[in-house]
Amino acid sequence: MMKMGISSSSSSSILVVVSVVLFSFLCLFSVSLGASSSIGGHGKFLRCLHSQTNNTIPIYTPNDSNFSSILDSTTRNLRFFTPTTPKPYLIIRPLTESHVQATVICSKKHGIQIKTRSGGHDFEALSYISDVPFVVVDLFNLRSITVDVEDRTAWVQSGATVGELYYQIANKSLTLGFPAGVGPTVGVGGHLSGGGEGTLVRKYGLAADNVIDARVVDVHGRILDKKSMGKDLFWAIRGGGGGSFGVVLSWKIRLVSVPPIVTISTVIKTLEQGATALIHRWHDVAYKLPQELFIRLDIETVNTTRKGVKTIQATFRTLFLGGSENLLTLMKKKFPELGLQKKDCTEMSWIRSTIYFAKYPIDSPLEVLLNRPARPPAWAFKVKSDFVKETISQNGFEKIWRKLVEEGHWPQLFCSPYGGRMSEISESEIPFPHRKGNRFKIDYMVFWQGLENIQKELSWTRNMYKYMAPYVSKSPRAAYVNYRDLDLGQSKNGTATYLQGKAWGSKYFKNNYKRLAQVKSKVDPENFFRHEQSIPSIASY
Repeated sequence: MMKMGISSSSSSSILVVVSVVLFSFLCLFSVSLGASSSIGGHGKFLRCLHSQTNNTIPIYTPNDSNFSSILDSTTRNLRFFTPTTPKPYLIIRPLTESHVQATVICSKKHGIQIKTRSGGHDFEALSYISDVPFVVVDLFNLRSITVDVEDRTAWVQSGATVGELYYQIANKSLTLGFPAGVGPTVGVGGHLSGGGEGTLVRKYGLAADNVIDARVVDVHGRILDKKSMGKDLFWAIRGGGGGSFGVVLSWKIRLVSVPPIVTISTVIKTLEQGATALIHRWHDVAYKLPQELFIRLDIETVNTTRKGVKTIQATFRTLFLGGSENLLTLMKKKFPELGLQKKDCTEMSWIRSTIYFAKYPIDSPLEVLLNRPARPPAWAFKVKSDFVKETISQNGFEKIWRKLVEEGHWPQLFCSPYGGRMSEISESEIPFPHRKGNRFKIDYMVFWQGLENIQKELSWTRNMYKYMAPYVSKSPRAAYVNYRDLDLGQSKNGTATYLQGKAWGSKYFKNNYKRLAQVKSKVDPENFFRHEQSIPSIASY
């Protein structure tokens, strides 16, 4: 790893040494790129970085022994962990905001495509894979979190994880929380850029609904806050998807009230135990429950006691912002069919409920939220999403079950209820439009081991998605931008026209897509910030 740049107080002798080392590094780097046509451009890019800052910028090349471990440290999907997966020419891990500025300035000047990665959970790996030569800007080191209990706000840098954010909030107060997702290793930058949905969604909306300021490096290398970036760009970065408008360095978020005691509960039923009727009732009632009550439904296939025979198992995971007695009273009135009992309930603090929904043991130390696993992915998977607005009959569910238990596949469906606060926020408040009228969101996740069956599993997943068409939203068939899905359409090198971009843009953003394209045209007319599903310019209409 080469750290470029020196402080202004360095002696002239050190300058000579650094210059020699830098020259040697550039020569070695050029050799590593072989006959690539961009050798000269990357050499100039590195010299530009050196001239732009007096600080040290950690830069990793394929010649560094830890290049692969850093690149793969947040690769969560075995599909993108292969020898043929495209690799970046460089990985840059900024230590300061000025490092990000320098990277943007020099990348733009020398025509280098950059991919910005905060956590690596994007399901199509658009933050660290490209179909053209590129470099990765990994925000791993930009992860500070400052919590202001009195003001009920926090500043969090994009490289922090959701788990780190929860942990730092709990360190300051057990009655403040934040409505982000259930995955503690998800990077805050990508999560907030696409909306960010979690167990408090029915009470407080999305994570992005609770962003009140931000610091962004724009295409010119300037750092802008809410006031200087203007209302249009501030609107776009809160849910318009990452990688289209700039590099968000940090976010100011509004913290929300949580009671000292919340209640979680788990009820598990198979088809043989009446799961179909319960699921049908859940999809009619879950989105109409009081805002304090969130019941997520996980559906998966499991083996029965008969060898080779599978069934459907439904897990109802509940978060109630209050004590267990109040929960039991409420459930008896609103959802008695579930048969919730005292033994199914556990009272705890809100921060400990985040451990439960992350599927760690409930008695795990809070420090488990700080874990950043750096191990190779064990599973390959594909993710797709849908929104449900209309009633699905019990007969419809039974047809879906028959499709799910097809031999050789192990799909999981995660269903998150909406309603509550989500129905009160306008579709145009931020780019995320899936509000009133949506009963729940479905995430389809199909996992498999090994790489030999990739095409088979992808084909089945796509067929399953096609099979679900009669039961989900239409015109457009909507999708969640944080669950990127290249099946919806893509462009080479992010060069789609406005009309081409509608293939995915209308599904992720509905009527907000046009405004996003207008913002893009204003703040990045030359389409510097781009990827295979980025927002195109309206000028390309």
